[in-house]
Amino acid sequence: MLRALVFISVALVSRQAQSQTRHTLPAFYSDKDVASYLRRLADEREQRHWIASNCHSGVALARGKGNVTVVTGRVADQSGKPIVKANVSLEPIDTTVMTGSDGRYRIALRPGTWKSKDTLTLAVRLIGYQPQRRGFTMAPGDSLDASVELCAPSVMLEGVVVSGMAAAQAERSGSITNTQHAGVDEGDIVKLHGNHLVVLRRGRLFTVALGDGDLAPTEAVDAFGPGIDPRSTWYDELIVWSDKVVVIGYSYERGGTELGVFRIGPTGRLRHVDTYHLKSNDYYSARNYASRLVEGKLVFYTPMYLPWDTDDPLAAFPAMRRWDPKAKEGGRFERIATARRIYRPSGEMATDGVTLHTVTSCDLAREPLRCEATVMIGPPGRVFYVSPNAVYVWLSEWRPWSTWPGGAAPALLCRLPLDGSGPSALGVAGSPVDQFSFLESVDGYLNVLVRSEAWGDAMWAPEWADGATALLRAPLTSFGDGTSRAPAAQYRPLPTPNGEGETFENRFVGDYLLYGTGSGWVDAKQDRATLFVVPWRGGTLTRLALQHGVDRIEVLGTDAVVVGADARDLHFTGIRLAADRDGGPEIRQQYTLANASQGELRSHGFFYRAEGADSGTLGLPVRGAGRPGYEHLFDGSASVLFLANRGGAFQPLGQLEWRESAGRRDWCKASCVDWYGNARPIFIANRVFALLGYEIVEGQVRGGRMREVRRVSYAPRGVSAMSP
Repeated sequence: MLRALVFISVALVSRQAQSQTRHTLPAFYSDKDVASYLRRLADEREQRHWIASNCHSGVALARGKGNVTVVTGRVADQSGKPIVKANVSLEPIDTTVMTGSDGRYRIALRPGTWKSKDTLTLAVRLIGYQPQRRGFTMAPGDSLDASVELCAPSVMLEGVVVSGMAAAQAERSGSITNTQHAGVDEGDIVKLHGNHLVVLRRGRLFTVALGDGDLAPTEAVDAFGPGIDPRSTWYDELIVWSDKVVVIGYSYERGGTELGVFRIGPTGRLRHVDTYHLKSNDYYSARNYASRLVEGKLVFYTPMYLPWDTDDPLAAFPAMRRWDPKAKEGGRFERIATARRIYRPSGEMATDGVTLHTVTSCDLAREPLRCEATVMIGPPGRVFYVSPNAVYVWLSEWRPWSTWPGGAAPALLCRLPLDGSGPSALGVAGSPVDQFSFLESVDGYLNVLVRSEAWGDAMWAPEWADGATALLRAPLTSFGDGTSRAPAAQYRPLPTPNGEGETFENRFVGDYLLYGTGSGWVDAKQDRATLFVVPWRGGTLTRLALQHGVDRIEVLGTDAVVVGADARDLHFTGIRLAADRDGGPEIRQQYTLANASQGELRSHGFFYRAEGADSGTLGLPVRGAGRPGYEHLFDGSASVLFLANRGGAFQPLGQLEWRESAGRRDWCKASCVDWYGNARPIFIANRVFALLGYEIVEGQVRGGRMREVRRVSYAPRGVSAMSP
């Protein structure tokens, strides 16, 4: 596993780079400089491994008796030289001291803070040294001398000059899936084009006509181009712009991100235009989406974990090819990131693994497709967030945070403006959980909820976030070349929710941040939780006691709704957030669907259509009681539930149900696990639909109830529909 990556503030830039602006991360002059930098990191890694293999550090204990219970000692390196300002803590007692100029420390234990039978652990840490831990017991009046020897520094701190570095200078119309920001459309499994729905499902693209009250399948084509073997490929996300449909996928066979471009006509007919491949590792996240659409530009994030044993480190850098089935190996890759679009931290990097965090922008108006990439070199953990103005990538460690002084690893937050200018950065700590941990606010700040033990949003990492919780509120003007760190005053410590082993949910809604824990992907079992509601500009935090877990937090106009399941039922709790009244946030309305659980966990499974300042309709896929969240990957939702929000009260409208007989084969071509879901509520003008696997059901509210008016199976001709 990729491990430590430490940012150490030492002067590494050349004189020329020092004379440049410090408003962006340092870039490179040439490919030669990039290769030299990466080879130097590899050499330093080998040096650290040699030091580690020859390290014999440890903790020596000597006991005595005295009038007070105390732990004293000295911290030194292998040569006997005292180590200054090492962090020495006694766990689980919350006591931390630092060594003095002679390397000595002293920790006195107050009566009542421990029991004689308790195991205490002495932990000694300092960035650049291997941490040491030793457990022991103490009785009242014991004195303990613990002499600690640490290995030599893993990175030499002498100033190094590296030549060749430079410092480079409202919901979109037609969107039918949940979006975090107006004007920033996100990839999904279903989109709208004119009078047609476009659906991506199990290796195929489908269109379904909706015009004039119609509901009829129009087209079914492969979601990949001719001559492409779809095996070992996941076709995940769909973007529609103008007359183009873009399918974003990942191919293990061809080794990177795959973009399939199709043209869609006014009758819903689809024609494959081109396929492109980009070098990358898998971008999958259990919560986030890789693609965004902003003003005709396809923006997406991909990582590349750089191998150390390569003779040509540049071979892994972002490149793109236009697929040609007649060419050898499908055609040649061409670089899409010049050295001047490759950026690195301003400080030293001590790393056992380097990741090329790549943000690619493609102009969908160009034919053939033209894409440009920006690379930020950093540690492997990441969270990807797009505001209307910029792309943010939070670069953090995969190493356990407990090995870091202060309990949170150093990290780097990069900001890449959408206007094409170079990225800036800010030193930070910990990690957000997912994209919903971010809010770029109109007052010129970036607000981020972070946890001390979180690993970013890659793969399943968001489901295991834990540790201390804080709200970072950093002015956008503080972003620069990455040498500055967000000061402690910009972190607001927040209560840490109970619920070890449970998933963590968070969301910015209006002027508030909401967070709590729920059952998530595991068996639904939580029958109570605390919802924390924080005014992100500052103010009093509110705790709201819920009779269910926090499995989903969604926007409900100016308010919010929290969804959670216990072992029996599915609960909806409306939260009043309006700032124009006294009393603070409060529980406003509740509804319980008996014998049910969520049918989808991804954010796009929920949709709310506002119909007035205090009214609207929400939809959410549901299934039977007590079903674990992970089942949505393999089994479809039984139905989509619709609730009306009327003046502060939920009114059940009913469900649109899946009816196809289960167990029949669907001849899946690719992507036969529904990683991105298979059910959605869809609102188009005054019409309401439920996407349920291979079925689309239209409903209409009559007499206060949702009634089915028509349905269609869009399964490909000659293929039997199966359980969604």
